[in-house]
Amino acid sequence: MMKTEDKQTNEVFDLAALYEKSISNVKEGDILPGFVVQIDGKDVLVDIGYKSEGVVHRSEFMDPDNIKIGDKIDVLLETKENDAGMVILSHEKARKLKGWQNIIDNYKEGDPIRGKVARKVRGGFMVDIGLEAFLPASLSAMQDAGGSDNLEGKIYDFRIVKINIPRKNIVLSRKEIVDEKRKEEKQNILETLNKGDVVKGIVRNITDFGAFVDIGGGITGLLHITDMSWGRIAKPTDIMNVGDEVEVVILDFDKENTKVSLGYKQKTTNPWEKISDKYPEGAVVEGKVVNIMPYGIFLELEEGIEGLIHISEFSWSKKVTHPSEKFKIGEKIQAMVLKLDKDNQKLSLGLKQLQADPWVGLEGRYHVSDKVTGKVNTLTDYGAFIEIEPGIEGLVHVSDLSWTKRINHPKEVLKKGDDIEAVILNVDEQNRRLALGMKQLLTNPWDDISKKYASGTISDGKVTNITNFGVFVELEKDLEGLLHVSEIDIDPGKKLEDTFKVGDAVKVKVIHIDGIQKKIALSLKNVGTDKEIPTNAPLLPTEGAN
Repeated sequence: MMKTEDKQTNEVFDLAALYEKSISNVKEGDILPGFVVQIDGKDVLVDIGYKSEGVVHRSEFMDPDNIKIGDKIDVLLETKENDAGMVILSHEKARKLKGWQNIIDNYKEGDPIRGKVARKVRGGFMVDIGLEAFLPASLSAMQDAGGSDNLEGKIYDFRIVKINIPRKNIVLSRKEIVDEKRKEEKQNILETLNKGDVVKGIVRNITDFGAFVDIGGGITGLLHITDMSWGRIAKPTDIMNVGDEVEVVILDFDKENTKVSLGYKQKTTNPWEKISDKYPEGAVVEGKVVNIMPYGIFLELEEGIEGLIHISEFSWSKKVTHPSEKFKIGEKIQAMVLKLDKDNQKLSLGLKQLQADPWVGLEGRYHVSDKVTGKVNTLTDYGAFIEIEPGIEGLVHVSDLSWTKRINHPKEVLKKGDDIEAVILNVDEQNRRLALGMKQLLTNPWDDISKKYASGTISDGKVTNITNFGVFVELEKDLEGLLHVSEIDIDPGKKLEDTFKVGDAVKVKVIHIDGIQKKIALSLKNVGTDKEIPTNAPLLPTEGAN
């Protein structure tokens, strides 16, 4: 019978043989299950059922701070025994190998996969999906996450873009997932949208023509500047700025193209709806000048209500060249409502209607041949406007300034602000016209002139003007005649300017005089002879020529 000591020794040898047999099947490169048995600084001791524990560096764990004793992990057996007699293990390599095999067995390009953004690298990010995969920055949709710094450490869904088996590389994309999610959210929101709905949004961008407002779900609608306010605004920033949270009204939307039109002013009632009650025709209103144009001014009566005062409605008679001469932006003035067009949202206003029309009853106050006094207000090429009472101007035509003097422009004898006397020539109350004359203050001298300068009369004169058709000669103060080129003997090829100079004294013969048209025709031919002078010589105007 075997002794007890021998039996125990045999049992030890048997166990040792069994253990040697069990570990003989474990070889370097195998992935083995293990348990964390000790955590010592940077090293983690793992029991894999081998004769000694193995060491795994803490940096190989995805979440090293949460490792605890008893955790079951997979490890790769790198070395059964190093120089120090320690088993060398790798948790990271085991995880990568299992992860890669999992990808090969269960995923293909285009499939979705979940992972954690591990760290930022050049050109993108590394993502843990059981092994590290590359996420290019261009496919990261980092703006959706609030920037690259906000991606790290977060878990997201990705799509596999490329699997490179020989290199064991995987490329991911988050952009496609985000785009698909946005599209789905957009469609869901669009399905619930209705025209007239009031929604909240964030102003994302502002342009000259309006603002783009994010109303959620990746839907950005256009809020046009014309839909921001019922009143006049110069630019969108007068109402809102980027980043503002605003309430807007859904005006229209296109589900197919995901386009939404928004309104801001539509949250309040259109002020034009009750304008007939507030501003009836004939009402006197007060407003602020908000715009000045060459044809008139725009008066804001309240926000959203503007009326035009046309330049013709400024005064009953006073001429205004440009409204800016009379008004300034921001000035408050009163006006009368002349016409209201609610359908087209147009309001016509007038200023002169606040005063009595001075032209009414004019024919009863003024008569032809009456003498009046007034102030020169305006000088034009064709005459001078004289104000004879507030709101009443009469025109002295250039031809009615002098009986005899040739006047090319009224400024030769008048200047603005002059007080003058004139005679009323015509009163037209209906057409608001008043014709005045200054020469009519004096007796028409042409009867005496016709006698004094009868045909055939020879007179001394002075050259006052030289033209291409003849020479004007002054016979006496403010009285001129025309010496036509046909009545001058000059050498061929010579010009009148070569023969005559302004101021030259000449002796001329009157060949025709017209007291009605106030014209005198002169000649240099046969001056000082008894030869008969033709009476059908050319007769040209003595006034208005240069």
